[in-house]
Amino acid sequence: MIEILIASQNEHKIKELKDIFNHTEIRLISLKDLSDFEDVIENGESFLDNALIKAKYFANKHNRMTISDDSGLVVEALDGRPGIYSARYSGKGDYQNNLKVLCELENVENRKAYFVSEIVLCYPNGVYKSFRGEVHGYIANEIKGEHGFGYDSIFYMPEYQMTFGELESEIKNRISHRANALKLLKENIDEIINYK
Repeated sequence: MIEILIASQNEHKIKELKDIFNHTEIRLISLKDLSDFEDVIENGESFLDNALIKAKYFANKHNRMTISDDSGLVVEALDGRPGIYSARYSGKGDYQNNLKVLCELENVENRKAYFVSEIVLCYPNGVYKSFRGEVHGYIANEIKGEHGFGYDSIFYMPEYQMTFGELESEIKNRISHRANALKLLKENIDEIINYK
């Protein structure tokens, strides 16, 4: 059994990664499992930059294979905002972040948006691989749904006629940006496990 460290302190993200990435030869562990509560400043200019900063830092610190996910919401009419600033867009947490996006889109017709997940897997020697997943939808007119986290309750999927916040987690975990990135990682898993 190979252990891979998740470079995140976000409990929602850790749970989602573990739920989606079920592999018989790999066990995902969190920083909390190692009693490491350090946060790393994400000052990159892209999702890939930020994921790489975290993955490289903790892979080196703990001398073990590490994955990191940087993800966020990209809204077409807002010139790509909130983008890499998704988690801290309002500075006041998820609910206020959602309200800020809804407020900025008031009376705006174009509500196209997509979620991005950039997952980096980094070895202790600094070599890394990256996997990008996206899921496209629209920004709803109001907050709906109790499931998920982040912007899930305003991200509307027309195929399901629901927001991510209304979808059951098992459905979301099959179609989300994070699931799409992890599918790509899984396709490369033999190469990853056998890397020397």
